[in-house]
Amino acid sequence: QVQLVESGGGSVQSGGSLRLSCVASGYIWCMGWFRQAPGKAREGVASTDKDGRTSYADSVQGRFTISQDNDQNTLYLRMNSLQPEDTAMYYCAAENEFDCAPYRLPDFASRGQGTQVTVSS
Repeated sequence: QVQLVESGGGSVQSGGSLRLSCVASGYIWCMGWFRQAPGKAREGVASTDKDGRTSYADSVQGRFTISQDNDQNTLYLRMNSLQPEDTAMYYCAAENEFDCAPYRLPDFASRGQGTQVTVSS
């Protein structure tokens, strides 16, 4: 396992943007973001691996961009065109797992403490 520390959440109005960051304590193959809104199931949002492959949930495709800085073991999530339905706690997750699909992220052993994203209409 690695230690993950997220930052960058906050409150924005509908249509606004935020960037989340996640610093990992070491090398790990697959990293990504999942979210959980009150009363809703956890949802894998976006994932990437060390080969640079990325994958997104349909709900964020075209609005969110996941990227990483391998030298710094840092993961980013750029979120544009935010909508109230994007309001949730966002978690960084990581695993040395070749299957790096977003739906797997909530079950990964390494996860951060979460950062809140709130979008108002």
